Amino acid sequence: MSFWRVLLAIVFPSLAVIDKGCGSVAIVALLTCVGWVPGVIGALVILNKNN
Repeated sequence: MSFWRVLLAIVFPSLAVIDKGCGSVAIVALLTCVGWVPGVIGALVILNKNN
């Protein structure tokens, strides 16, 4: 995970996971609608997964 990816996940959680697939973007967008903090946590978890 690069510094810029983490910064993007904090500012715009849905944009940070856009290359991980449609499902990840939808999950993070839903979490961000519930609250900003859950969206950021979800984005960081998805970005931290090893493929």
